[in-house]
Amino acid sequence: MADNNKKMVDAITSMEEDFAKWYTDVVIKADLVDYSGVKGCMVIKPYGYAIWELIQKQLDERFKELGHENVYMPMFIPESLLQKEKDHVEGFAPEVAWVTHGGSEPLQERLCVRPTSETLFCEHYANAVHSWRDLPKLYNQWCSVVRWEKTTRPFLRTREFLWQEGHTIHETAEEAVKETEQMLEVYADFCENVLNMPVVKGRKTESDKFAGAEATYAIEALMHDGKALQAGTSHYFGDGFARAFGIQFADRENKLQYVHQTSWGVTTRLIGAIIMSHGDNNGLVLPPKVAPTQVVVIPIAMHKPGVREKAEELVSRLKKCFRVKADYSDNSPGWKFSEYEMKGVPLRLEIGPKDIENNQCVLVRRDNREKTFVSLDDLENEVARLLDAVGQGLYDKAKANMENRTYRCTSIDEIKENLSAHGDGFVEAMWCGEEACEDKVKELTGVGSRCIPFAQEQLSDVCVCCGKPAKHMVMWGVAY
Repeated sequence: MADNNKKMVDAITSMEEDFAKWYTDVVIKADLVDYSGVKGCMVIKPYGYAIWELIQKQLDERFKELGHENVYMPMFIPESLLQKEKDHVEGFAPEVAWVTHGGSEPLQERLCVRPTSETLFCEHYANAVHSWRDLPKLYNQWCSVVRWEKTTRPFLRTREFLWQEGHTIHETAEEAVKETEQMLEVYADFCENVLNMPVVKGRKTESDKFAGAEATYAIEALMHDGKALQAGTSHYFGDGFARAFGIQFADRENKLQYVHQTSWGVTTRLIGAIIMSHGDNNGLVLPPKVAPTQVVVIPIAMHKPGVREKAEELVSRLKKCFRVKADYSDNSPGWKFSEYEMKGVPLRLEIGPKDIENNQCVLVRRDNREKTFVSLDDLENEVARLLDAVGQGLYDKAKANMENRTYRCTSIDEIKENLSAHGDGFVEAMWCGEEACEDKVKELTGVGSRCIPFAQEQLSDVCVCCGKPAKHMVMWGVAY
């Protein structure tokens, strides 16, 4: 049993030894993905896709509660349509994949494989909206997109990935801004209360905003290794796209006006964030609310009378409230413990002859391996309590990592000293608002601007770079 257990653990490179290799080992050994014959693309295996389905289901419920409806747009965009918004097309041009032939015949016009769908929604809205009574349009799409990335890594950056993209149009700027901010809050709440991952909410700098947007808002999370990961974005477009695409409506005084527009999205990158926020050297650690299996039942000494039957009885009870599976294979208990630790199952339930005799079972938490002896009479309540405790434990650990790796600095030298002494992390420092200083900070320290946090503090009166009066506290970091 010890040898089997050791073999499973040895299959993963230690994150302290090589974090990138650890990450790759986890996504493969936990059976989340496989490599594809299409370079830069991944096969999302059933276990990985089940996590995405749970993310999708719970986000979709939140969107619909706020009045959003799901639609589907074509995956191809004519080149002439993409060209209508100059900043937008320039922003995506390096990553666009083009279709030039249909069968053996060259196309009269190239088709872009969607990197995002703003232009398609705009074309539709221009035809569908006529009066203020048609507004707002609150649409969302679940689909895949293609961006021809040069360097790829499963979930974090692939040439094709799954996402949702919300696209809404409104009668007034105030309504559109409110929508943009509201959806960022939805993402932040989801990350913190479902994925158990703390985030920083803020606005992107002008140089880092989405192509064609007036303002981009983002949530930033910090991974185990101190690198930042953008977990979700929400964009306010003003009426720029509306003017480019002629999306007008008759207002309440029967005058033609342009709509005000937003978009917002998250991707399968969230699965990468889960891995790097919560995983450990034994594998994946899943937040209970998105774990495909929340409780795995392991019979101990299954060859003895009544053990399997009792395990089946407990599965039957628990599956009414939780996502449960049992392992009745002939592998050793130690092998099974390692297998389900690798796969990040939040709770392990052990049941053997002595447990049956004492009307109890053992519950083991994945996050801290704490064992609890639980009366079978109170099993459902205890499982619910411990799943909540696992979620809170994951959040607290990730929050502590963020707090311990957030450095408040008032000079370039302080930034360098903290990063040198403690490793990567978030740096809070003041900024004058000039792009030249933003670029200089990255050049001198290696950390780029991640966002201007909504929660502002006045760390000093001057810019960390040039010494001129400061306008904002910025969160800086090395990003995935």
